[in-house]
Amino acid sequence: MATEAERVAMARAVELASRGATTTLPNPVVGCVLLDRGGAVVGEGWHERPGGPHAEVAALRAAGDRARGATAVVTLEPCNHTGRTGPCTVALIEAGVARVVVGVRDPWPAAAGGLERLRTAGVDVEVGVLEAAAAAVNEPWLVAMRRGRPFVTWKFAATLDGRVAAADGTSRWITGQAARRDVHRLRAEVDTMLVGVGTVLADDPQLTVRDAAGVPVARQPLRVVADAAGRTPPGARVRDAAAPTWIATADEVGGAIGGGIDLDALMKALHARERRHVLLEGGPRLAGAMLRAGLVDRVVAYLAPALLGAGPNALADAGITTIGAALRLDVTNVAQLGDDVRVTGRPRPWAPELG
Repeated sequence: MATEAERVAMARAVELASRGATTTLPNPVVGCVLLDRGGAVVGEGWHERPGGPHAEVAALRAAGDRARGATAVVTLEPCNHTGRTGPCTVALIEAGVARVVVGVRDPWPAAAGGLERLRTAGVDVEVGVLEAAAAAVNEPWLVAMRRGRPFVTWKFAATLDGRVAAADGTSRWITGQAARRDVHRLRAEVDTMLVGVGTVLADDPQLTVRDAAGVPVARQPLRVVADAAGRTPPGARVRDAAAPTWIATADEVGGAIGGGIDLDALMKALHARERRHVLLEGGPRLAGAMLRAGLVDRVVAYLAPALLGAGPNALADAGITTIGAALRLDVTNVAQLGDDVRVTGRPRPWAPELG
């Protein structure tokens, strides 16, 4: 059973892991704390960027000779394969670490097996310490690995009566500056942004991270336009040089019944391109189609204290025909940003009526 010092160290490791939220994709965020036999911290580390040292290696370097006989407390199972860096299991064994405490097992088959390798080498191993917290900090990557598609966050800004634009099409700005800055912070945490061609034609968005509220931005996310018939204009801002862009057409990805893109195929294609976290910023139709397909994992709504009474709603047809089939959210966070309110939630399991 984990000691109190190890539980405190795991909480610290989760905090360290979160520092890589905007820099590590397509890799997981991982934190590691090394404790000596008396429970004192002798080394810390986190995974900062793809190709850089993993959290365990960074902590071992910080500890030096003090790592021998120590306990490594790490949020994710130490990797057991050679990629851009060597296996963390080998690094821990060679450093003489006596015990490894893990938050979450690694679901990626290529990297799994680390715990068994450690045990075979005589290292004492415990799994599942503060598992919920260790999983939460790494949720997008874990979901992507388990489902074979990117984690999808649907973000929208709306008035209190659910309008995303006025009747004349104007939408700038529904929310205030604080909320808009928070959106860029959210963009900095993903590796892909998705819109439909309708949004491109109506708003001509650039879809880049410009003000991430002080957090580091390692790269611009890939901009993806779901554009079945290839209608994105040559001069559209999403085609500029500020970030990479993929105009995903039905000819390339596959079409859906009734027109549009095969969204399941699009998600699988993005996963194959090592895209792990998609921010859905499209309009009501694309949002409805994604929800209907069961492809939304999290909803982030920015609600402004304003009323319009007319104009497009945040969500179009999602296949829901009765109140009993409403998609309910488990709210995980509510925050006030200036005059606006941000509500974050996760869809509960649901089965929309399709008839």
